[in-house]
Formats: sequence, C-alpha cells, structure tokens
Amino acid sequence: MPEFLDLHGLTNKAVRAAAEAAVRRHGLHLGQDHLLAVLWNEDGRTPGEIAAKANVSTPAVVKMSGRLIEAGLITRRRDDRDNRLVRLWLTDAGQALRHPIESERRRLEQRITEDLTEAERRTLLSALTKIQRAATALLAETGEHPVRHDRTH
Repeated sequence: MPEFLDLHGLTNKAVRAAAEAAVRRHGLHLGQDHLLAVLWNEDGRTPGEIAAKANVSTPAVVKMSGRLIEAGLITRRRDDRDNRLVRLWLTDAGQALRHPIESERRRLEQRITEDLTEAERRTLLSALTKIQRAATALLAETGEHPVRHDRTH
C-alpha cells in the first residue's frame, strides 16, 4: 500500500481519537462540537444550513440535534415567519461550552504540532489544503461526491 495513504490513515485515526477524548471531557461526542460551532457563529440556523456548513448530511444534523436537545444544549423552534422551517438555538448551557471547547481544540492542535517549526506548520497546512482539493477534484472526475461524514453521536 502506498506510504502516504498508510501514514495518512494512521494519523487520521490518532488525531480523531485525541479529538474525541478532548470533547468527551465536556460531555460531547466528536461532531457535536462542529454543530455547536455553527450555532456559536450563527445561532438560529436550520438543520440544512448547519449540515452545509459542517459538511455532514441533514439527517445527521437532525439526529445529532435530538441528542443535543436531550442534553439541554440546544432547543428546536419553528421559524417565526415560515412555520415549515425549524431552527436550532443554543441554550445558555450550549453557549457556555464555547470557550472550553474552543480552548480544547486550540490546546489539541498546539500539542499535536508542537514539534513543528512555524515554517513546517505553514507548509503542512498548505500541503493538506492542496491534498484535500486534489482528492475532492478526483472524486468529482469520477462522479462521486466529497465524503459527507454522518457524525451522528
């Protein structure tokens, strides 16, 4: 198997496991932090709008939002102007998680990249951006869609 694919796969698994552990310390599952982040930036979004921003499917957002509602972190209300639309809103508890989760993410990124020089870090981010673009273009050539993760925890 090609060296890049092996190393990328191992790295992705390790980083995801570390990120999962970081958000679990705050009672969340990986992916739920992304839904909350959309609302931290734009509270009152529809599940479809959140799905587009978080690059997940709308059914995944609906399922995840149910769990966040049960946890008391968000509420679901009909749109004031269009009763067909449902909007998701942060509760005080959901808003209160913003600083701790953002701090966890910064701390995790810092720890993972602490052995890199600033130049290496910039090069890594540039290279990953190019790789993501190339992989997305490859999928488009084959008629596939970029992977939309169903983060349904």
